[in-house]
Amino acid sequence: MQEPNPEILKEIVTTKMPFGRFEGRLLCDLPVSYLEWFLRKGGFPKGKLGIQLETVYEIRLNGLEEIIRELKIRFPAKS
Repeated sequence: MQEPNPEILKEIVTTKMPFGRFEGRLLCDLPVSYLEWFLRKGGFPKGKLGIQLETVYEIRLNGLEEIIRELKIRFPAKS
């Protein structure tokens, strides 16, 4: 994975999942099992959402949840 785009990092803590079982949940709060489900079903969606989901997965996979905690403080999600 490349170095994350700062805009994508901001979006993962402010954007909600637009569909599916976890519709309405912030992307950064999606369970790892759900992200792994995408991988088993052929990969993340194409486009921006796929990049966002892959970024969350890579952060979680590598034990870097502190990044998400810091981003949530810096960019609080609007209700």
